[in-house]
Amino acid sequence: MDYGDLRWAMRNLLSRGMNIPQGGHRQGLRDILKRLRDQKREHLDRFNLSSVFKEIEKELDEILDLERGTIDEWLEGKGDEVTGDVMQRAAAENKERLDDLPDNAAGKMQELENYEFMNPEAQRRYIELLNQLRRAMGQTFFDDIENMVNNMSKGDIDRMKDMLKSLNDLLSKKAKGVDPDVLDSYFKEFMDKYGDMFGDNPPQSLEDLVEQMRQQMAAAQSLMDSLTPDQRQQLQSLFADRFGDPELENELQRLAQSMSAHNPRSSRYRFSGREDINLEAAMRLMKEMRSLDELINQVQAAERSNDLERIDQDLLKELLDDEAAESIDDLKKLLEALEKAGYIRPEGDRWELTPRGSRMIGLKALGEIYARLKRQSLGNHALPEEGRFGERLEQTKAYEFGDPFHLHMPRTIRNAIDRDGPRTPVRLKHDDFEIYRSELITSTATAMLVDLSWSMALRGSFQAAKKVALALHNLITSQYPKDSFHVIGFAAYAKELKAHDLPFLQWDEYVLGTNMQHALLLAERLLAKHNAGTKQIIMISDGEPTAHLENGRARFAYPPTPETYRATLRAVKHCTQRSIAINTFMLDVDYHLKAFMDAIARINGGRVFFTSPDKLGEYILVDYVQGKRKKLAR
Repeated sequence: MDYGDLRWAMRNLLSRGMNIPQGGHRQGLRDILKRLRDQKREHLDRFNLSSVFKEIEKELDEILDLERGTIDEWLEGKGDEVTGDVMQRAAAENKERLDDLPDNAAGKMQELENYEFMNPEAQRRYIELLNQLRRAMGQTFFDDIENMVNNMSKGDIDRMKDMLKSLNDLLSKKAKGVDPDVLDSYFKEFMDKYGDMFGDNPPQSLEDLVEQMRQQMAAAQSLMDSLTPDQRQQLQSLFADRFGDPELENELQRLAQSMSAHNPRSSRYRFSGREDINLEAAMRLMKEMRSLDELINQVQAAERSNDLERIDQDLLKELLDDEAAESIDDLKKLLEALEKAGYIRPEGDRWELTPRGSRMIGLKALGEIYARLKRQSLGNHALPEEGRFGERLEQTKAYEFGDPFHLHMPRTIRNAIDRDGPRTPVRLKHDDFEIYRSELITSTATAMLVDLSWSMALRGSFQAAKKVALALHNLITSQYPKDSFHVIGFAAYAKELKAHDLPFLQWDEYVLGTNMQHALLLAERLLAKHNAGTKQIIMISDGEPTAHLENGRARFAYPPTPETYRATLRAVKHCTQRSIAINTFMLDVDYHLKAFMDAIARINGGRVFFTSPDKLGEYILVDYVQGKRKKLAR
């Protein structure tokens, strides 16, 4: 209704969501976009990224405290005379090594790799911290690397080197353009041998694996970019040579170089929260932040293109919930449902309304107006006038001499039984007769003139006029089939509009002028085709005439010229001479406009209503229906 464009309407509906008949609301793309942005903002406001190093430093301090406590015990003479002397010397050497440790966490981790712990718990916690750094480093490339680096023995390191070497060879073949089928067979062999190292959800193709690594590298780079320069240097130092194997480190560097061609773009995030987070959790958080960004981009692209297939519903379900994914499903099914119901149909690469769809829009417009009338206790119709002739109603009345003998037999017999009691034969008297009431419904030819000038849209009046035209057309075709109805749009020029064009009706934003004269002349010509019944013009506008025809061309002037006034009033006289009533509904009020409308009323004898866009429909429909009924007799 707003812009007369089905594609725009569908895009707007996808953006805003929709209410469903069973109750509730299906989220639109704007709702989902807001939830994604809120979730991203919540993470940024919650976590403190600098705490990554505090956690590592805190764990290292606790490990060293445990080790120093054991060293002090041995230095104080723990054990027998033989072992105590040996352990005291070892404790003294370890104490000296610990005293010489660098101040930074990366340096401490490096020195402790070749350190022999005297406290078993300190050693266990150090190995766990080392594995945590290895897992974080592995997450630079791989999504699920728990099975790859946990408690790595010498054999595990050798197997990881073999896996990385095979993967690098596979990527090299891909870069050289090896046939895809051959490449698939190499990948299958690779996964048969190393698939257990990729967790519970291993990649199903080389492309999947490359995409996973690309995303992981981008997440790791985002973590680096989100740190201060000093923190970034510390983290790079913590990652350096964590596996303690030069060949393994070399294969990781080869992998990084191979993946650099895929250009994993990173994003910098500014965290401002207070909640501490460790390194592994920070890596997972970065992956989620990038997933949120990716999904936000997908939803924005879907909103621009009107294509919901751009949205990864599995990712949407993972980051939000099932309801969001179900809303996208419902929106996807909407076009299919509308087509199945016969409201729209494909036309080339776009959709268009069917005649049934246009009728449904008119019915909805009519229903909205009647609903407002009902709330205002005005009724959905004027009360029918009782009469002797015309259309029969379902209500009845006692027969009077001269009434048409439309006998209501059940009521008539019941009156006789009520009078004489239940017996046969039933004897009728003239007082028992009850007939159907009737009303006279006149045949009417109507031309509705709708102002299409730019001011109607500027003041918010155009949609109301368009909706009334649709509603009145629906009312006449469904309830008054003997009536005729024409719609004429006018701006600088006037033109007849067909019923199926009404949903697509637009104002003329590039043409200036309100040419009432041309609209009245066109209405007079259309109404002249109807010989029987009454004829009327319903004109909807929001201003004075500012254009008229001279030698077949529109002349525009604002403020209106006397020539424009005179030309318009001459057209009013033409209509009056042909017994065409002109009822004008004005959506604006000023002194000059009121004076001009009064002049039209004096010439034609029609009525002028000054109303607002939200009341326009009630005024016109009530006036039309009341004009259809004439009281003949009681």
